[in-house]
Amino acid sequence: MAKLSLFEKLKAGLVKTRTALTKSLDNLVFGKRVLDQELFEDLEELLISADMGPQFTYDLIDDVKQRVSRNELNNAQEIKKVLQERMTAILQKMEKPLIIPRGKPFVIMTIGVNGSGKTTTIGKLANILKSEGHEILLVAADTFRAAAVEQLEVWGARVGAPVIKHKTNADPAAVVFDAMSKVKAGFNGVVIVDTAGRLHTRVNLMEELKKVKRIINKELPDVPPEILLILDATTGQNAVAQAKTFKEEIGATGIVLTKLDGTSKGGVVVRIASELALPVWYIGVGEGVDDLRVFESSNFTKEIGRASCRERV
Repeated sequence: MAKLSLFEKLKAGLVKTRTALTKSLDNLVFGKRVLDQELFEDLEELLISADMGPQFTYDLIDDVKQRVSRNELNNAQEIKKVLQERMTAILQKMEKPLIIPRGKPFVIMTIGVNGSGKTTTIGKLANILKSEGHEILLVAADTFRAAAVEQLEVWGARVGAPVIKHKTNADPAAVVFDAMSKVKAGFNGVVIVDTAGRLHTRVNLMEELKKVKRIINKELPDVPPEILLILDATTGQNAVAQAKTFKEEIGATGIVLTKLDGTSKGGVVVRIASELALPVWYIGVGEGVDDLRVFESSNFTKEIGRASCRERV
């Protein structure tokens, strides 16, 4: 079977979001509805239900109303074009690639709640970076979940990366300290730290993450870590709440949005971009090892925006 291209993977992965959003939008504007208050109210409900967030929704509707007043929009069908334009404008600002230098250490600390796909994402990311020629060191600082170390070791063996580990229930900061010692001894590759999944509302667990981050900063003061937040797209609005807390408390610097292939709420990407100003570095669009993809706003909005026209035919 031929290997799917990046765009084909994204297209397949976003089928639920595309179906929910574009078909609903088509149903809303089909039949040459006039641009009236009833249509605006229905549009607001549709975008909110797609988890695009109130700010984006209200800004879009205001934009549409202004264009109507200037006679720039003549029928409801043209709303789809405005939607795509505004999505593209917001997401392009967040399209900031993760730049990893060669020949010197680089630390990525991953954080997220339970079940977000954090350890699996680490394995896929390690596979990508290894294929790009980077040396990889995996750090099993999730000492709470019994199978976490074993899962990371499986990925380590798969991509050819050593794993720094301690026994179950060991102090995560001690594991990270050992990893930083290896860097100080001469390791010049990418260090990816796995941490225990935790609810963003648990103060004591968030303090443990802060401790891990302090160890990295203390041991490698010239190598500020990237704090990679793993979010499950299927959680919709909860993902936004998680992102806000992790950004405020831990200083998240970028996002991986997983499980976009399993949700109709892919619009949460737009809300995260518009409300949090955090770059979306990667998106997960499947379970395969190569289904973690660099986020490209043009492909995302193209697939969301254009599909409705095809499916109406």
